[in-house]
Order: sequence, then C-alpha cells, then structure tokens
Amino acid sequence: MTTNPLLETLIPLVADLSRELDDGERYRRLLAALRRLFPCDAVALLKFDGELLLPVAVEGLSADTLGRRFRISEHPRLAALVEHRGPTRFAADCGLPDPYDGLVDGLHGHLEVHDCLGCPLYLDDQLWGLLTLDALDPSSFARVDLDSLDAFASLAAATVKASERISGLAQRVETERQLTELYKQARQQPRELVGQSAALRKLQDEIRLVGDSPLTVLITGETGVGKELVAEAIHAASPRARRPLVSLNCAALPDSLVESELFGHVRGAFSGAVNERSGKFELADGGSLFLDEVGELPLAVQAKLLRVLQSGQLQRVGSDREHRVDVRVIAATNRDLAAEVRAGRFRADLYHRLSVYPLPVPPLRERGRDVLLLAGYFLEENRARLGLRSLRLAAEAQKALLAHDWPGNVRELEHLVGRAAIKALARHDERPRILSLEVQDLDLPTAAMSSAVEATLASAAPVPAGLELRTAVDAFQRQLIEQCLARHHGKWADAARELGVDRANLSRLAKRLGIR
Repeated sequence: MTTNPLLETLIPLVADLSRELDDGERYRRLLAALRRLFPCDAVALLKFDGELLLPVAVEGLSADTLGRRFRISEHPRLAALVEHRGPTRFAADCGLPDPYDGLVDGLHGHLEVHDCLGCPLYLDDQLWGLLTLDALDPSSFARVDLDSLDAFASLAAATVKASERISGLAQRVETERQLTELYKQARQQPRELVGQSAALRKLQDEIRLVGDSPLTVLITGETGVGKELVAEAIHAASPRARRPLVSLNCAALPDSLVESELFGHVRGAFSGAVNERSGKFELADGGSLFLDEVGELPLAVQAKLLRVLQSGQLQRVGSDREHRVDVRVIAATNRDLAAEVRAGRFRADLYHRLSVYPLPVPPLRERGRDVLLLAGYFLEENRARLGLRSLRLAAEAQKALLAHDWPGNVRELEHLVGRAAIKALARHDERPRILSLEVQDLDLPTAAMSSAVEATLASAAPVPAGLELRTAVDAFQRQLIEQCLARHHGKWADAARELGVDRANLSRLAKRLGIR
C-alpha cells in the first residue's frame, strides 16, 4: 500500500489544532513538518507588522534572525512573494538578493542562498505573513510540487489562526492594529521590546496588566535597559493610546527650567519668558506623561509635582490661575529612590505616589539569549543604513556577546553593533556582498582585563559580615573607576574604553557613586 507523504505530514498537524500548545511549540512543530516534507537548509514563518515582516519562528537560521525586522521595501524577494497569491519559486540564477544570505546556521564559508521558495499566508482572506524555504543547493526545489506547498500553507494558516484564538488574540487584532498605527504615526522608526526570555515575557505580561489600568507606574532599572521603551509600551496598551505620550528627561534640564518645562509659564515670569508657554502636563492632557530620571528633580519641584498628582491642578510659573489636567504619569529612574528618601534627597510622599505600581526592568545580563535577538535587530538596522546585502555575526562573535556582562545593557549593545559594523566594513578594500562581524570587530573587554579583575578580587580583603550586596558592589566599582581614571590622568573617554562601557554610562555611574 503506497503512502502519501503530504497526508502523513498533515495529519499530526491537524491533530495539533485541538491541543493546548504554546505558540512557540505549535510553530516549531509546523516548521519541522515543513522541513520534512520539503528538505531544505532553512525555513521561516514571518508575520506582517505594517511595512515590516517579523520572524515568528525559524529553523536552520542563526538565532539573531528572530530579532531582525525585514522592511518589505528593502527586500525584493519578500515583496515578490507577497504579490503572488500562491507559492513562488525563484530561479537559481535570480539576481534579487535573498534576505537570509549569511544567516543559514552553522556555515562559515558557503553563505549565499541559491534556491528559494515561499508563499503568503492568508487568514480570513487577509494577508497575515509568509512561509519561506531556502537551500544552498540550487537544485533543491527543482521537483517540488507547488500544489503540495499550497496545501501546507492552508494548514499553516489554520495553525496560526488557532494559535491566535487560543491565546485570546483574535478578539484584539483590530485594537492592536489601531494601536500599532498610532504608535507608528508618533515615531518615524517604530520601536519594540525584542526578546523571548522568561524575564522579558514576565515584563511584557506586567506591561499588559498595568497598561489597562489608571495606576501611576515607577519603572526602575539600570541605565540602558530600555525604560523609555517600557513607558511607550505601557502607554500603547492603555485606553489613552490615542492621546499623546509626552516625555521629559528630568536630568537634562537645569534646576531653574524644570518647573517651567513641567507646568509652563506666563509672559514675564522670569528673564527670557517673552511668551506664554504650556508645560508638559498641559501638552499631555488626556494622555500620558513620561518623567525619565525622576530622581533628579529638585526638592522644591517635587512638592509641586506631588500637588498635581494629588489634585490634577497646576499653576504656570508666574500665574495664580489654576489649570486642571487629566494625565497619567509614568516615571523612571536608575536610582534607588527608597534610599534617596532615607537620605533626605527625595520626598517620601512623592515616592509613594509615584510607585503605586513599581515595575523593574531586567538588565541584559539576566535575559540570556535575548542578546542575540537584539543583536539581530541592530544588525538589520545597520545593514540597511550601510547599504549592505547581508550583515551577520560570526560564530565566535556570537559566543563573545553571550559571555559579556553588559554593564551598559541594551544601549551598550546597540552602540557596539554600530561600531563593529563600521570597523568590519573598513577591513575590506571593496564592499563585500556579505559582511561578517568577527570578535575583533566587537572590541569587547579582553581576557587580560578579566584576569586583572579576578586578581583584584583574589587580593582584596575579606568582606565584613553583614555588608549589603549593593554597598559592596558600589565600593568595588568606585575603587575600580578611580584607579582607572588615575592611570589615564583623569581622561574619562580613555577610562571608559578600558572598562568596556559607554562614556555617558560611566559618567552617570560615577555621579551616582560620588566620584568627581
């Protein structure tokens, strides 16, 4: 009795539709079945998000692929797949660049894709995304039955639909679309929280939970973790998403201007006030106000901020007239505000008013392989900016990123990838088709530096019993920075380079530690 490979492949997937599987496992099974039916080097499931295609699941591609965002206008093969309702196979000698060149996993020399096949996925006659299959052998798909792929695509669409329904997303598709459109209108480059780690998923769950509430949120975390992105996500998940999100960096203004920026001023209120001006609270009326680095506010301004939070009423600088506003405040800080309260530098009543819902953002070192997904996101941004066909991470470079401690968090990674791309490009006399970032391009702290730290720790005096971890860490950081500054005669840029941190991050850390 002859067997039908397509039928054998589809039957288990049909059975999966009625099972309670998480999205990751459901999509993994789908791609594994696709790869068994059509043997190839890599497969991917991508979902549309406006003008972008977001990888939802991949097999055979490097881990950073999941963090990339493919703009349809920059990838003609993906655009061609969208234009044709059914499956499309590209000729082996097709001159269009493949978005996965250099990304096939486990390969170093043979990097270009030579056989490409794919088809769009439709949910209720609406374009949802793409299935793609890629192979390095130019004849891999020569005998593929496109009708079989079309049948598989129909089941893949059913799998996606079932997954979204089970997750409760189907009812929110229209709302999410509207929020996304509003978000994109507000920013030229839409930003998102990229990653799949348990720490990030927990954060995203809390964002959804608190986003739908009117509570004031205090976002805490180290510098560079993405607190502003979290604030944007909270606003986008709130009923106020159609109204503006206004931001103010409290550390970027001199004390004399903070009050005017927050509450506005009238003409003649102070020297230079030649016109009446609305403050951030009035601009954010009906929406949300994001106060970044709220721990830097002067005590005098803190009292006035507390009054607005309590009553919703404010007075412009130089005016006796009351203005009523309806604003949801989202604040952020990298300081320990509870410690600042104990030290008398921050009002206790304001602290409790701001921290109705405290939301800590995990540092990058606690997010595991999210480092590679974020690297992929930044690699794709730099690939487009530099006009490259493909920008990839060598295997050793991936290991180095995973091993690094990331004191500057996501911001440090973003800057590092940008620098590395420029350095790697400078190594070539001619612009390469596929550019690989090697370990030396990353310019991460060397093993010698790690050994020096280990030697310092080994020679240090025993830590006294009862000493808090934060106090001990601060003391060690203060000693390390002061010694490094002494070696470089007070030159902060050189010290930051030796310590492997961003110059601005080092300055902020030194300020917190009391280093002049």
